[in-house]
Amino acid sequence: MAPGVPDPTTAPPLRWGVLGPGGIARKFADNVTRFSSGSVVAVGSRSAERARQFAGEFDVPAVHASYQALVSAPQVEAVYVASPHSEHRDHALLAIAAGKHVLVEKAFTLNALQAREVLDAARAAGVFVMEAMWTRHLPHVAAIHGVLERGEIGEVVAVLADHGQNMNRLPTTHRLHNRELAGGALLDLGVYPVSFAHDLLGVPDRVAATGSLTSTGVDGQVSIALGYGERVQACLHTTLWARTATTAVIAGTAGRIEVAGDFYTPTSFTVHRDDGTWWAYDRPVDGAHGGGFQYQAAEVARRVAEGATESPRMTWQGTLEVMATLDEVRRQIGLAYPGE
Repeated sequence: MAPGVPDPTTAPPLRWGVLGPGGIARKFADNVTRFSSGSVVAVGSRSAERARQFAGEFDVPAVHASYQALVSAPQVEAVYVASPHSEHRDHALLAIAAGKHVLVEKAFTLNALQAREVLDAARAAGVFVMEAMWTRHLPHVAAIHGVLERGEIGEVVAVLADHGQNMNRLPTTHRLHNRELAGGALLDLGVYPVSFAHDLLGVPDRVAATGSLTSTGVDGQVSIALGYGERVQACLHTTLWARTATTAVIAGTAGRIEVAGDFYTPTSFTVHRDDGTWWAYDRPVDGAHGGGFQYQAAEVARRVAEGATESPRMTWQGTLEVMATLDEVRRQIGLAYPGE
């Protein structure tokens, strides 16, 4: 474990309910069950058959054929919202109204306005809420922050990161291609490099974006430049049309950090100093670290146990700032979702 990243199995136990048994929820359930002290005790879906299949796959004891039944279940302490982006706000509010702590998949909501609505409700209810930007909690990211804090590469002047996946084979009705479900590259894939840059550099004072839309009206590809003060920049890219390297580089006045793909998962990096010296942070051994979702689950469990309502690694303000950047990018590429 990197300094500051405790073993997820040492976190207090927390009983999870999964809202939306899709692909990402399967990864979450697997990681929580095998690599943390938490447990998945219930699953809810509008499709009873999907919920039963999920429950059978992960040995979940309770199946609910409605989201209201899931969030009302007394054995559920925290709800993991894994529905499409278009539904995040309503499903988070549903869980908050039931008095449950909530972990909401990224992107947190459609836009910053919706995000603020969810966070205001959580504040009024006194429950914990966090965006499920799991990268923030991974050991290699903690180690990268350590490198920067020690000044090993000098002053950071540039961050480069990309996340592209080849989704060309998916039908046009798939959620990623569906404007009604807030599909597109940015909210699903591009949120990773945008949040990574935010984690390292904070809030940009300049945003420039160019993008191309698909035949279904969502963003197929977006390139983003963020400016911070006089000399610091981030260059970010996302696409649904090609599998990119999914790497990241943090460049400083005395060296650079090269983060191996996939940069947003448990991975390795190499520190190259301008004096010719270098060292490597090794990729975690597969099986010992799982898929990486257990770290965010453990973070929720620890913060809930101490009575906190937000995490210092993914704060409410940080979520609002990332959403505001995504809003500006969408404005510049001409993409609005139904109801906005």
